[in-house]
Amino acid sequence: MSTHRVVWITGASSGIGAALAREMADHGWQVAASGRDRARLASVCEHLPAAIHAFPLDVTDRAANRSVVAAIESRLGPIDLAVFNAGVGSAFSVDRFDAEDVFSRMQINYGGAVNGIDAVLASMRSRRAGHIALTASVAGFRGMPGAAPYCASKAAMIALAESLRPDLAARGIDISVITPGFVATPLTAKNRFPMPFIIEPDEAARRIRRGLAARRFEITFPRRLSYMLKVLQRLPYAAYFPLIQRIAGRNS
Repeated sequence: MSTHRVVWITGASSGIGAALAREMADHGWQVAASGRDRARLASVCEHLPAAIHAFPLDVTDRAANRSVVAAIESRLGPIDLAVFNAGVGSAFSVDRFDAEDVFSRMQINYGGAVNGIDAVLASMRSRRAGHIALTASVAGFRGMPGAAPYCASKAAMIALAESLRPDLAARGIDISVITPGFVATPLTAKNRFPMPFIIEPDEAARRIRRGLAARRFEITFPRRLSYMLKVLQRLPYAAYFPLIQRIAGRNS
């Protein structure tokens, strides 16, 4: 059995979130699964109905986040682990730059996690216990061509986790940042470029669960891709920009 009892997962109606809900339920957790698509949430719950419970949610609605947390804790008990996983991607072109589109992605990918933290933190602070996990991406390590809104939102998630870690540790609360590479999900199915080292959602979920169980701050995979991008992260701009432009040119 897990040392936690209740886990809340947002973005749980498909992809990594759905796989993680099933994985956690299979390992003894009570799972509160949130997402906007009620039908797909219901399908996820069918995997183990006694352990996975649907709590539909639009993560951009701050009041709704608080209401869902109240409903979860009333039905299942205090949330021991919260995984803020909701996110959107899709291609981006600077020739069609639209502020509303950029802000809407930031509102879901980053703002949704901020709303979730706002909803769970008071209870965790009062108990001096809990674990928060933010799903970012290796795309947050450095700005990439054709992905400005996505990279920006994921970089913000990483910086948020880094900044919160010392403050939360002093209050008995753990925080983790999850930085996956390419995972075969509806989000990556839209990509029209090579995706090296791509893995299946079930494998991603297993790696995430193990990392959370070990209370690791950074849970990153696959390591070959992650380490390659961490090398790029450390390059000076004078070396990085010519290199990434050549790479992008080959893939265009």
